[in-house]
Amino acid sequence: MALTIELGVAELASTRFAVSPLSETVSALQQLGGLDRNPINLRWLRWAADELARNPLDLSNTWPLIVGNRPSWPGFLVPAPSGSGGSIEDDLAALRRTPAAYVRSSLRRVFGEELPGPVTALAERPAAGLDAIAEELRVAHDRLVAPHWPRIHAVLDADVAYRAKQIAAGGAQRLFTGLHPDLRWCDGRLRLAEARWRDERIVELGPGGLVLMPVVLGSPYVLIKKRTSTQTTVRYPARGVGALWTAGTRAPAGSAVRLLGRARAELLEALRSPATTTDLARALGVTPSAVSQHLRVLRESGLVARERSGRNVLYVTTALGASLTGCRETHRMDGNLVP
Repeated sequence: MALTIELGVAELASTRFAVSPLSETVSALQQLGGLDRNPINLRWLRWAADELARNPLDLSNTWPLIVGNRPSWPGFLVPAPSGSGGSIEDDLAALRRTPAAYVRSSLRRVFGEELPGPVTALAERPAAGLDAIAEELRVAHDRLVAPHWPRIHAVLDADVAYRAKQIAAGGAQRLFTGLHPDLRWCDGRLRLAEARWRDERIVELGPGGLVLMPVVLGSPYVLIKKRTSTQTTVRYPARGVGALWTAGTRAPAGSAVRLLGRARAELLEALRSPATTTDLARALGVTPSAVSQHLRVLRESGLVARERSGRNVLYVTTALGASLTGCRETHRMDGNLVP
């Protein structure tokens, strides 16, 4: 029926958000393996499939752990970041630090006592196995995620900024109610309802409360990992992914070009998904200073909004800007979809 997490005052106080390049990498590989495939990422899936057809990846150590007919996979593959989020190297260093005893117990929980051949080697030599897995995941990240990471990171940052506003406006009730349709918050309990569970299971939190992690290249469902070798994680689909793979890929509307000029119209079209000035300059092949000048005009006209997220300033179209581009919906900083 449901997974249930009991959150007292101390656990709520230590609950935080984090962004993880490793989380995106593992999710991307699972999407390629057909695990809970999300149609919203179809454009990326086609690109990745073509990329791998030209030059396949060696995932002999990693693939047996994350793709198969099992309902779960080892949580140590995506440890919760120690801060709000670091580099892929930071994530892989945390993966390598997984204690050997935890590696073995996690493998038994997923595969049972009779481990398949490729997994047996990891159980026998955890340190060497984790090094091999980390290297495979680093290469996979560089090939499949890094080319898109600036835009992915912008979407993740925008999601975290929006959730922070939800907490400020309505506390945990508002936050968890809007996180995902399968999540419910009531009487100090967070419940994840899924049909595959016949009864209610209580999740015992790891140390340090929850770590909430938005995911772009993942399934449309929520995944709770109570044993990640660090903290309990709740990974959920990030908002605003719908426009990520299409923003800036189509010609701007003729009316926008006539009113704004082609350069600003293309910029407005690209901003259907949140982006930084640097991201836009790279995507459109112009200088950051030119982008900044155009953004200033678009902001003064009410067509673009901006918001700081950590060290980054994100830009996105407003409702007025969306209507001018002729798109049916766009992601807004206030968390709504504009029809």
